[in-house]
Order: sequence, then structure tokens, then C-alpha cells
Amino acid sequence: MLDDRYSLAHKLYPYERNADQDGSVEAHHPVVIIGGGPVGMAAALDLGLQGIATLVLDDHEGVGEGSRAICFAKRTLEICDRLGCGDPMVDRGVVWNLGKVFHGDDKVFDFNLLAEGGHRRPAFINLQQPYFEKDLVERIRAAQADGAPIEIRGKNRVDRLDASDEGARLEVTTPDGAYAITADWVLACDGAGSPTRKAMGIDFEGKVFKDSFLIADVRMTADFPTERWFWFDPPFRDAGDSALLHKQPDDVWRIDFQIGWDVDREAELKEDRIRARIDAMLGEGVEYELVWTSIYTFQCRRMASFRHGRILFVGDSAHQVSPFGARGCNGGVQDSDNLAWKLAAVMKGEAPETLIDSYDVERGAAADENIRNSTRSTDFITPKSDQSRLFRDAVLQLARNHDFARPFVNSGRLSHPCIYDGSALNSSDALPGGPAGARPGAPAPDAPLGKAFLLDQLGNDFAVLAIGCDAPAVEGLRTVEVANPDPDLAARYLGDADAALYLIRPDQHVAARWADATADQIVAARDRALGKDVA
Repeated sequence: MLDDRYSLAHKLYPYERNADQDGSVEAHHPVVIIGGGPVGMAAALDLGLQGIATLVLDDHEGVGEGSRAICFAKRTLEICDRLGCGDPMVDRGVVWNLGKVFHGDDKVFDFNLLAEGGHRRPAFINLQQPYFEKDLVERIRAAQADGAPIEIRGKNRVDRLDASDEGARLEVTTPDGAYAITADWVLACDGAGSPTRKAMGIDFEGKVFKDSFLIADVRMTADFPTERWFWFDPPFRDAGDSALLHKQPDDVWRIDFQIGWDVDREAELKEDRIRARIDAMLGEGVEYELVWTSIYTFQCRRMASFRHGRILFVGDSAHQVSPFGARGCNGGVQDSDNLAWKLAAVMKGEAPETLIDSYDVERGAAADENIRNSTRSTDFITPKSDQSRLFRDAVLQLARNHDFARPFVNSGRLSHPCIYDGSALNSSDALPGGPAGARPGAPAPDAPLGKAFLLDQLGNDFAVLAIGCDAPAVEGLRTVEVANPDPDLAARYLGDADAALYLIRPDQHVAARWADATADQIVAARDRALGKDVA
């Protein structure tokens, strides 16, 4: 088990009877979130920090069982920094940037996911999902103490949802019986098996791959480095056709084994069979404790649309990808990051309701990108024909000695944030020679800024970033001016330009950039990013 403080025995939000259960009329809530996992809690925290009253309904009372998601990417950590909970996650997590790829007994090559300096956060941390969830809930508790209008109700299961043009009516079951409430907006963050999606009769579109993978979390004292190690055709073939090893906190190591499609899952989950695979990998006599085991199948699927009127699907309820690449939970947190500021702007009357459609467009494109990359990983890891296997093995052979072949090796190409190229919220790019990594639609790259880092200074609302120039005064817009940029900041934001002005969205994606701009141009770009008609 994980540390008992974070096990199921610890109820982060135990059931309590609430006033809605005793009211003579059905209570109304501006936003209801169904599901208290990391995506639902991140959305609740983000909305609450913006003053939007938000109610989370969860059918459990705390963190789920098992480590589940463990790899949290740099972009997700930056979102958590913006929400005020990044430090405890990084402090507890296992930081890593390096990885190795093996083919049989031979090392093919190693890689560094964040070779350049000047970043506050690493490429990844490994942290069991229950810890991640607990840190989010603790941050919500602190925000509640400061007045953020967030409520969490454990053991409140949504059993019926009736949607309308104005919102929804929800029937909720508790240990004390049922009650009903209404809401203006509902966020379905209830996971891959989403009861909300099924109740609405909506299905996924996509592909299920015919292969199975066994997860085994083991606690052991080992001298493996804190790197991601992946084997194609591992020398311990009795363990599986491919294998993955990396470290988590608490001396727990995650091991994934590819075990094939036509397997008896019940038999494969028996302890003696699991131990046989692990012993083949680690060698006989290595002492370890089994912490958690599971079997999963690669799935690359999504809803056709993430918006259904006032019902919005977020995270795994909207899309699924294979675990290789760490796109599931990371993609879900980035969904909530994209949606929360837009929903808050609409509810405050700062933007038209049509702005919510851009959530479906932008995060739909991100889901397609993740599915595309995940499918390619799956096809490379599990070739389905002799020709595909021949190609894969030839690439692995070439990659041992030739750099050009290494980008073709796909052992689960790891999560990157989506750039919203072509989004209607972007303004035209007017910075000749500007770096591609900071173009409109891209997440703003972090960089050193004095003794701190840039992203910490941008905040949670629209901001103007002025580098090497003065920013025109725009009422209501935060301004960050950098007279003498650090070389890393200059490289990431100026490129060949001598000076630049950027408009950054509340989710810290670039909305527009110029070599120079007037206040009116900046206001027009902000209005465009809010989905207003600026023609």
C-alpha cells in the first residue's frame, strides 16, 4: 500500500449531510463538477480562485486505490504552480529528465527531455496519483479558508442528469437518501467509464488495440537510476515482449509488461504469475513487496464533441489514450486549464457563451494530437505484422550508431502541450523572426526573470509581456516589463527581434505578439481571445 495517510482509509472529504438535502425546494448551483479525481479538483480549484461558486460531487470520500497515473509533465507542473500547489508535488515527487532505450541486451541510446537550462520545473516528476489528488485537495482547503467558493461532497453519487438549454437538473444519492439540485453548468470529470456520458447515450469514437499490459508497482531498495528505462524484446523474455521501469516515491518502482492479447487476465493477476515475471526481470533473490497490480489495454478514443449544451466533458470522460506517453492525466489537467478561464469569463459577463465552443475546438485538436502520437507509439511498440516488426527492428539497429534514426524510435513518445495553431482566439503574428516556440497558440515558455521565473509573474488573467520596450498602458491588464532579458528569455521570446510585445491568455498560452503595438491593438487582441466580435 501507499503511505497510510493517502490510502483509502484516509477520507479527504468524508460524507456530511448538507443543507440541500433538507431544503423545501431544489437548491441551485452555478457550476457542478461530477468526479473528484485530479481533473475535477484542478477545475474546481481554478474556478474557485476566480470567484466562481463550484460544487464537486464525488461518489467516494477521498483518493482512489493504486498509483494509477504517475508521470506528471512540465506543463502540468506549471499549471499547478499557477494554482498554487506545484511545490509540494515536486518536493515529494521523483524528478527525472533522462531515459534509456534497450533492444534485447543492448542499449540503443539514452535521451534528455530537458537538456537546456533556465526552467523552473523538470521535464517530468513521478508521483503516485493519490498524492497528486491530496495536494490538490489541501490547496482547495487553503483556498476555501481564504474565501474561495468551493464545496466538496463525498459519497454524493449522481444517478440522473437531465440537461436543458439553461443548465441541468441532477439527482444525487447519498447514505441518507436522494436529493436533487440544479446547475447552470456541469463539468463531467468522471473518468473513462463516465456514467454521465453513458447516461446521455454518447459513445467514444476510435480504436482499441489488441494487446494487454500488466502493471506491477513494487516496493524495493534498488540502485537503478531515476530514469525511464524501456526494453524492446527484453532479455528476460519470460516477463513479456516489452517492459518499462521507472521509480516513484516511497521506494516504489513501476514496472509495465507487455503480455499479449489472448491471455487469461484472472490468471495473469495471480501473485505467483506476477512474481514469476518480476523475478525474470530482476533476477532471483531480489526482495520486493507487491504494492499494486492491474492490467490495461491500449485505447485511443474520444467523443466527437466535448460540449453538449451546458454539459462539458473534461479529461478521460472525453478522451482516452494509452498510458505510454503519459498523456492521460496530463491531457486532462490541460483540459481544465483551457476551460476554467473561459467558463469564468462567460459567467462574469466578460465574454459571450460561444467562447465555450473554443474549448471543444482547442482541446479537441489536443486530443487528436495525443491520440495520433499514442497510436504511433502503440504501432511501434506492438507491431502487428512481420513487415512492421522488421521495420521496427531495423530502426532500433540503426539508432545504436546513427542519430538520424533515433527520432523514429517510439517507446511511448512523451507528453508535450498542444499548440493551438489556427485557433480563432489567436491574433496574427506580427513579430518577424520570432521564435516558433512562442508563437500565438503556444504555451508561454518559462525562463529566468531576475531571481524568479517568468511564468510566476504572469498570473491568472490576461497579461502584457514587454521585452526590451515599453508597454502601452491598458486599463485592467497586468503588465510585465523586462528591460534586459536573460539570454534564455531572449532566445525563447525574441528570436531575431530586438524587442517584442506579447499578450498572454489566463491559461498562459500566447494570444498575440508584435514588434510594437498600440493600446488599441492589444485590446482588440484581448477581445478576440475572449471570443468577441471585433470586426
